[in-house]
Amino acid sequence: MVNKTAVRLLTEKGLRVTPQRIAVLDVILTMGAHPTADEISNYLRINLPNMTIGTVHKILAVLLEKGIITRVKTENGLIRYDAVMEKHHHLYCPELDQIEDYFDAAVTKILEDYFRKKAIPGFIIRDFNLQVVGKFSEKAEK
Repeated sequence: MVNKTAVRLLTEKGLRVTPQRIAVLDVILTMGAHPTADEISNYLRINLPNMTIGTVHKILAVLLEKGIITRVKTENGLIRYDAVMEKHHHLYCPELDQIEDYFDAAVTKILEDYFRKKAIPGFIIRDFNLQVVGKFSEKAEK
């Protein structure tokens, strides 16, 4: 079944709607675990065995350029991909290499107000996100 959200996002950004682009975006939209390029590629091998990791990387680059997805870098240097474009932050547990979305409008407002009042000389802020590093409790892991 074709992910209608993926088709809509690609169309809205003026991209050709191809089975490969739909498949990559569908994985990011439905996996919800901030997948890496390798995880996306491995997942797609089941239904699209001829799609190479190079193709996955090219599609990810286009999706990033068009603002459909963002990158999330982990403490160990892994690049993960996120399709949630609503302003949010991340909770990251290095022991589990797990990232969870964290939505808190109050934290976002505090950061926006701070950076609006306190400019950084020679630097123009385009965006910001907060990554809180910690450990998920046993309750949260289950």
